[in-house]
Amino acid sequence: MQNDASIVYVVDDQADVRRSLSLILKSAGYEVQTYGDGDAFLRDATPDLPFGCVLLDLWMRATDCLAVQRKLAARGLCLPVVAITAHGSVRLAVQMMKAGACDVLEKPYSCTTILRAIAAALAATRERRDAAQEAHEAEARIAALSPREAEVLTGMVAGQQNKLIAQQLRISPRTVEIHRANLMAKLQARSLPEAVRMALSAGIRPVASNPQRSHR
Repeated sequence: MQNDASIVYVVDDQADVRRSLSLILKSAGYEVQTYGDGDAFLRDATPDLPFGCVLLDLWMRATDCLAVQRKLAARGLCLPVVAITAHGSVRLAVQMMKAGACDVLEKPYSCTTILRAIAAALAATRERRDAAQEAHEAEARIAALSPREAEVLTGMVAGQQNKLIAQQLRISPRTVEIHRANLMAKLQARSLPEAVRMALSAGIRPVASNPQRSHR
């Protein structure tokens, strides 16, 4: 049973398959929206479409499944796709995975298999989305730091004490303390580990020692 109201968009041109999948998914706690072809789904796939997993039939007669997936990506819609097929095709499965599909399942599939695939796709996509959001927020905060504060933060990421940072930057330890206090406030970090995690999320990595020109 799902703990939230996750949505699954079932895109399949066979009505009986849509009904069967709807029963399975609703019994597991998902909200379900069904579509008879990819074009119908794409008409609804606007930027305000609620987050959910797309269960996409690979062999719909009137729709290019790869085109559906690529159009979703082109529109910036970060929706996980689980593809299902009644006809095993390694080539098409590889193309779908390269285009970003989370999984490709071959019919007949069990209820457990499809529910696990959807849950894994939703969890992985949420994790990537949350990490991207965290990185974006960290980058915005770090962009507000002065050049010297950013240098001190880089030293902190490298695990250096104030004295060593001061030596490398050719400033006093007291000045390092001031910069450190200022950057912690700007980052809204409550602890050193939190500041370091934020820096790493934003892509800051420790660099080799390189004494720089002195300025306070």
